[in-house]
Order: sequence, then structure tokens, then C-alpha cells
Amino acid sequence: MTIKEAVERRILELCDKNKIAVNNLANISGIAPSTLYSMLNEKSKNPGVVSIKKICDGLDISIREFFDSDLFDDLEQEIK
Repeated sequence: MTIKEAVERRILELCDKNKIAVNNLANISGIAPSTLYSMLNEKSKNPGVVSIKKICDGLDISIREFFDSDLFDDLEQEIK
């Protein structure tokens, strides 16, 4: 799994856990829904750390909590 795929899955996992829609997550995080949706599809190859931090702020979690998931344990090497 790539880091982009892991971030995507983690965002969806957190939405499910908090019982909120992706659009609502964008609103409470102060980011445009189009930005969040692009992070969740093929448009964005590199989800930005600032956007991830805003998502964390919206969910009232730390960056450490965001990345504290098994999803990030066995990522593919990015340099090939």
C-alpha cells in the first residue's frame, strides 16, 4: 500500500468512527470539500501535511493519533 492509499483509508476510517460524512469533515476542518475529495481520489498524488493537520484539528486529534494506525506499518517504498 502506498502512503497516499493509507492516508485515504485513514480519513475514511476516521469519518466512519466519528459518524460524519466526508463533506462534513471538510467543513469542520476548514478545508474546501474539493480539496478533501481530491485527497480521496486519483487527483491528488501527494496529500499535504497541512491539510492532514487541518483534518486532525477538525477531529480534535493529534497528528500522532492520525498516523497511529496499522495502515502505516507496511508501506511500499516510495523511491524506486
